[in-house]
Amino acid sequence: MAENTPKALVVQSDRTLLLDVHCESADKVRQAIIPFAELEKSPEHIHTYRITPLSLWNAASAGFTPQGIVKVLCEYSRYEIPAGITEGFSLLMSRYGKIRMVQDEENPADKLVLIIQDKSIRAEIGALKAVEKYIEKKDDRFTLALINRGTVKRELIRIGWPVQDEAPLSKGEDLDIKLRTTCLSGGTFTLRDYQITAANSVTGSGGEGAGYGVVVLPCGSGKTIVGMLIMSILKTNTLILTANVAAAHQWIQELLDKTELTKDQIAEYSGDSKSIAPVTVATYQIIAWRPDKKSDFPHFRLFRERSWGLVIYDEVHLLPAPVFRVTAELQAVRRLGLTATLIREDGEEDAVFSLVGPKRYDVPWKDLESKGWIAEALCTEIRLDLPENLKIPYAVAPPREKYRIASENPLKENIVLQLIENHADDQILVIGQYLTQLNFLAKILNAPIITGKTPNAERERIYGSFKRGEVQVIVVSRVANFAIDLPDASMAVQVSGSFGSRQEEAQRLGRILRPKGRNAWFFSLVSRYTVEEEFAANRQKFLTEQGYKYSIQHWMDYK
Repeated sequence: MAENTPKALVVQSDRTLLLDVHCESADKVRQAIIPFAELEKSPEHIHTYRITPLSLWNAASAGFTPQGIVKVLCEYSRYEIPAGITEGFSLLMSRYGKIRMVQDEENPADKLVLIIQDKSIRAEIGALKAVEKYIEKKDDRFTLALINRGTVKRELIRIGWPVQDEAPLSKGEDLDIKLRTTCLSGGTFTLRDYQITAANSVTGSGGEGAGYGVVVLPCGSGKTIVGMLIMSILKTNTLILTANVAAAHQWIQELLDKTELTKDQIAEYSGDSKSIAPVTVATYQIIAWRPDKKSDFPHFRLFRERSWGLVIYDEVHLLPAPVFRVTAELQAVRRLGLTATLIREDGEEDAVFSLVGPKRYDVPWKDLESKGWIAEALCTEIRLDLPENLKIPYAVAPPREKYRIASENPLKENIVLQLIENHADDQILVIGQYLTQLNFLAKILNAPIITGKTPNAERERIYGSFKRGEVQVIVVSRVANFAIDLPDASMAVQVSGSFGSRQEEAQRLGRILRPKGRNAWFFSLVSRYTVEEEFAANRQKFLTEQGYKYSIQHWMDYK
């Protein structure tokens, strides 16, 4: 770097890091700080990262030291590092490893032991109500059942004690997995540079502290490709857990198209089909199913008995949800989480750290857009008034009912019709929350509708028609939030959302981000002077922080 060239990083006293993306060294600096800082905002010119306890524990688990972090900050900071910012790094990072989880030598098949040398920490854990039902205490010895491995780690990190999990994990059976150079469907298969970097960030050198973690990439950027690349590097039996059956089928299609795996080497394990093969694609729902709350998880036990060498958690941000938590016990030596965003409105992102591993790779959405890897998205919020006959009912309704009245504003129907007429050359998704509203829209648009009740075969038939261009518009409920591969979709109209969920906004925007050589359009319809505006502001904040231009217009002005 030339002596007069300004450095790319500004370190602030609140532990935020500002990265000037116009500096020549910006990419190099980003790679240096990603292991210990979380990306918060990535608009046009300055990207904001933050150093948090969780980000420091991520770094500690990956072998970073406080001294190494300080060295990076000093090397790349434009100004002198504020006094006191590095204080506490050592204290926080030293918490990682104070509690170790190892195999119980007395009962190695079923039990684990917590090794805690510090008496005060031992006393704190012994008195913790949250783990009382999971841990057996005998004198100073704490044991737990293998099935509670992830749950205990999750509860302990909540009180500031990240567990160093050293219990042995199965290596898995070898499986020769090779990527094709030409897809089975035709066309050259080429890996992108960021996909290779993401895969290498997880596999590392193959030694201790490598082979597990989370990759965060926007929808449409090829997270599935990253998963398959890691499979080809590790060459082992692989279990892939997905959000739904449609996603499972997409994984199977991609594996057959882009790897040399044969049909008999890949199986589906879901509510529709229950087969096992060296590569098995399953749904979270089937793994977490049990007859009642007191029964065992029959399918979970079946998967534990298989010698998997890699578990891939697709849409890993779903994992902390209580219904899916049991899947976290499928911790192979190597495990990979894939997601477009780790944001959860309940603030439980740290659960993924406990259950899968630290975040290994993250890249700003706009960086991929600028290089043409994902489509440029134009985001517009269109505001409209409530009709006169709903203003009084809205005013006297309880809060939750207020949101529904605003969301189901009947004036939105004409706007949807007009937008579709204005975009006759686009492939369009109409997305919403409330089935009554969506069913009516499907009727007036003469468009197929997909909801949670739509059979899987019917869903795939509709998706196929959309991909082939036989259908221009489909109406979809929240099932569209996850794992729908519709590469030609270029426009989304959101008629109602989930109470300002940023994570949902990321998923919905992601439906239209696959590169198509044209802009992608994202419209949100919001009732003016209602609580819907407040929730929309939260979603808008997320999109602008990702660098997207977000305009707000009144419908009369927009037309």
